[in-house]
Amino acid sequence: MTSPAKSDKLNKNKIICISPRERNEKQNPERKPMRILLVEDDIKIASFILKGLKAAGFAVDHAVDGEQGLHLALTEPYDGAVVDLMLPKLDGLSLIEQLRREQVRTPVIILSAKVSIDDRVKGLYAGGDDYLTKPFAFAELLARIQALIRRAGGVAEPNRLTTGDLSIDLQTRKVFRKGVSIDLQPREFALLEYLMRNQGNVVSKTMIMEHVWDYNFDPQTNVVEARVCRLRDKIDKPFEEKLIHTIRGVGYVLKKAD
Repeated sequence: MTSPAKSDKLNKNKIICISPRERNEKQNPERKPMRILLVEDDIKIASFILKGLKAAGFAVDHAVDGEQGLHLALTEPYDGAVVDLMLPKLDGLSLIEQLRREQVRTPVIILSAKVSIDDRVKGLYAGGDDYLTKPFAFAELLARIQALIRRAGGVAEPNRLTTGDLSIDLQTRKVFRKGVSIDLQPREFALLEYLMRNQGNVVSKTMIMEHVWDYNFDPQTNVVEARVCRLRDKIDKPFEEKLIHTIRGVGYVLKKAD
């Protein structure tokens, strides 16, 4: 446990609190947002995650070192936590081990540049619930957070997304339209999954870049337009009804024709 003197010192640290998206508040005025603890000392990565979680409707507390993260995790209720391993003051594994010793069962996703099997096993044995290696696409991190929260709440995870006659199986990573199997590259599948999870809602190029590509992605390219064009060739071109629509000057939306 953290000493009272150390707790007072930690309390003085600045905590970045992110409100849920205004649109979610208007649509669900009585629903409290899910609350996530992010423990990450890399400012670039932390900003990338904070921005994405805010857009997804989460409330987030950000700790910049292990001691501050431990203090928050022990004193505040969270639906999930994202914890980096290489942290100042207290490393991520020690943080997680102390949480479990204190019977704190908050689901934890470990972030790390370490990719070996041994490192992953150590993280899971320490009490982590999932392990994601850097660099990563935000869409994958978000999907893992949502899956952990669902499992912790005893809610069954959906394994299929459907829009009209188009469906994707999230477990087998297979795509079908009108019963015809469609072969997609991993990035194309991630793009389609993101569009389908937001079906009926317009998503901008920036939103796609932040959710489908990792935080090292160079935004000064036309890779999004190129990937959407390639996805259309596979998903829409062979079929009469088009599902991927361009909203000029805004972005893209996947939906059945009006």
